[in-house]
Amino acid sequence: MSSIILDGKAVAAQLAAALATETAALKQVNGGRTPILATILVGDDPSSATYVKMKGNACRRIGMDSRTIVLPQATTTEELLEKIDELNAAPDVHGILLQHPVPHQIDERKCFDRIKTEKDVDGVTTTGFGMMAMNEPAFGSATPAGIMRLLRHYDVPIEGKRAVVVGRSPILGKPMALMLSNANATVTLCHSRTIDLEDEVRRADIVVGAVGKPHFIRASWIKEGAVVVDAGYHPGGIGDIEPDGLLGRCKAVTPVPGGVGPMTIATLVAQTLAAAQRAAKTSS
Repeated sequence: MSSIILDGKAVAAQLAAALATETAALKQVNGGRTPILATILVGDDPSSATYVKMKGNACRRIGMDSRTIVLPQATTTEELLEKIDELNAAPDVHGILLQHPVPHQIDERKCFDRIKTEKDVDGVTTTGFGMMAMNEPAFGSATPAGIMRLLRHYDVPIEGKRAVVVGRSPILGKPMALMLSNANATVTLCHSRTIDLEDEVRRADIVVGAVGKPHFIRASWIKEGAVVVDAGYHPGGIGDIEPDGLLGRCKAVTPVPGGVGPMTIATLVAQTLAAAQRAAKTSS
């Protein structure tokens, strides 16, 4: 069997070219105003700082602006809420991203939910999650939304397929399961404590690794002809799914890196542009 490589890097580049054209068109009809993504970084975690920089670069590549707000490690929940309120009220800010994780003393869920739904371009609020779950218009969590975009690009059949998502985080595993269900897949949501996880995975036509543990899902669990999406990333370019033997046996496989990661950032930028387009229509 010849496996399809689900090349997120290539698809993200194509999307960026289209977004650059849309951004330029929006500026022309919107008095030259540039869409802005505001990113809040709390603390000095180097990995988070790298992710924030990557997102800013992605915005600039398509002609958008990125505004980074860096707050000290000792920031309180109330101080962070005040900053989110400022950005909610700023008419020139179209998307707000609170970089995860935040320091332990902060109530992250409370801060996520303070973001206005129309500016929740990373799909982290409970209101946005609920709307997405009900198949109503909302910005989906960026990583699962990026995965869905990647699957659509490669015409991967979803309707009627049995999908297994391993991982139940509120910004990846759970929304991923609901997005697949909304696309008419039959979905099983598993996690690290699922009994007989190997058997659950073996039945899947589509396997999504989102458990956050290196090579937690073994290649031998995955049946021939399955579609394999690895949303994990760990030091050394290791994903959540053991890759040995998947190529040539599975229908389609995402590389790590270069599969899901680029689609996450591209989707975040696309949703920020969509928020700016909606805001321009509302104000016109």
